[in-house]
Amino acid sequence: MAELALFATMVCPMPFALRKKLFHFLSENPVIAKVQYGLKITFIFVAVLFVDAVQRMVRIAQEGAAAKAKPDMVDARTETNYAARRFYAQRNLYLTGATLFLSLLLARVFYIVLDFIHVQESYTTLQTKVAKQSGASGENEELRKQIKELETQLKASQGKDRDFDTLKKQANQQNVEYNRLADEHNKATGSVSNKKAD
Repeated sequence: MAELALFATMVCPMPFALRKKLFHFLSENPVIAKVQYGLKITFIFVAVLFVDAVQRMVRIAQEGAAAKAKPDMVDARTETNYAARRFYAQRNLYLTGATLFLSLLLARVFYIVLDFIHVQESYTTLQTKVAKQSGASGENEELRKQIKELETQLKASQGKDRDFDTLKKQANQQNVEYNRLADEHNKATGSVSNKKAD
């Protein structure tokens, strides 16, 4: 019954922090380690009792087969004695077998849950690391956005400078062309203009 209660406690749903504290206490406490050692020795004795119960069951089954082979030896007291012995042997077999099975199951489930707790702890640490890195990468992403904005502003500024240079060249070319056309016009009309006086 204690094994069943402990098993139910181990597998019942509980908060992660409580489960973590419980299993760390059970796995790291020196008093619990001594109790576990004592239980291992006890389970060795239970295993010996299980083997004895199996042998007793086999022996009682053979005696029952031999008694049925001799019909003249059948008696009501012999039958009840045989039934009682068979019942006790079966009871011992089932009790020791169930105890051994539950002890193996309990040990395996304990280590599975302990491994689960360690994996969950490492998962949470990895999540925090990833969150920190994503925070840092978020800052990096913000810096990248600022750099891209500055590059676009620089390209726009360079484009404006290019436009201004183009405009200056066009103005100079138009001025030269205007002067040339004005000179041609003056020659054609015969008027002479003094550029300094005009």
